[in-house]
Amino acid sequence: MHEQVQHYYGQVLRGTADLQTDACCTAAAPPAWVREAIANVQPEVQARYYGCGLVVPQRLEGMHILDLGCGAGRDCYVLSQLVGPRGSVTGVDMTAEQLEVAQRHRAWHADRFGYANVAFHHGYIEQLEQLNLPEAGFDIIVSNCVINLVADKAAVLREAWRLLKPGGELYFSDVYSDRRLPAALAADPVLHGECLGGALYWNDFLTLARAVGFADPRLVEDRPLTIGNETLAAKVGNARFHSATCRLFKLEGLEPACEDYGQAVRYRGTLPHHPDRFVLDKHHRIETGRLFPVCGNTWRMLHDTRFAAHFDFFGDGDIHYGLFPGCGASLPFDGDNEAATGCC
Repeated sequence: MHEQVQHYYGQVLRGTADLQTDACCTAAAPPAWVREAIANVQPEVQARYYGCGLVVPQRLEGMHILDLGCGAGRDCYVLSQLVGPRGSVTGVDMTAEQLEVAQRHRAWHADRFGYANVAFHHGYIEQLEQLNLPEAGFDIIVSNCVINLVADKAAVLREAWRLLKPGGELYFSDVYSDRRLPAALAADPVLHGECLGGALYWNDFLTLARAVGFADPRLVEDRPLTIGNETLAAKVGNARFHSATCRLFKLEGLEPACEDYGQAVRYRGTLPHHPDRFVLDKHHRIETGRLFPVCGNTWRMLHDTRFAAHFDFFGDGDIHYGLFPGCGASLPFDGDNEAATGCC
């Protein structure tokens, strides 16, 4: 499988124009401040970008970030500007051709930014223990449409938990399916390279994440994928795919459901680039100055992380009032999934 992926991304794909689906493309236009950072990235690096989402969470200044499956380094060089000289970005990828592009332009970016805070490692993201990365050494781990390419996805999640600092988060975009795919699809080299063959069934992803410690995965945004290639569309049949951005916090003791303790938060509007609202996930868009009721897990995701200084917190959590209404277990994606329900 490693050789298959390395060949596809090192030899078959030379740019985004070579892609046969929109799975490895970012559909929505990023905000202006991210577009400015992208414009500062060397053109060859930009041309070798195959991500499916925007892996730029809030509050990045001074953070130490690990990028899993960094490819030619576009996201690394974008994040380098956003963490600033007090932060750092470390990229890991298994494809030598991609990393050669990333490494070759390190000096170019250091000269443009006025500092050097990016490093790259050649290796497998399911074998991070072999790279001597610092345990509990990263504030944020990102990944952009890469985990689906790995056979041992549980190993990736276990290593992410080990490498994150307490209160840190895994913030990543990937491709998910609405069902478990047959082995023949997973083995198809084009479907796998296009990020479809290795896509996890959403509920299997939730099970894997919770098993390694990420007790309450949060969906930030999602979009249905289209397969313009008729041959590939025929192969996948009735299976449907979504690109989704998720955030998983390393917080011990989160509960398996959204429990109501009568707690609330108020966003101060003090995060750079986010003066009007703070978006934690798809169901928590917190307007500045508004008292916003939250479950116990959400309270901790704000109180016990890098976001605490930007919120006021209400309630001590001593009294339990039951579940928030509407906490269902159906697939959460928009589009053709009409059964999706909200959560607290």
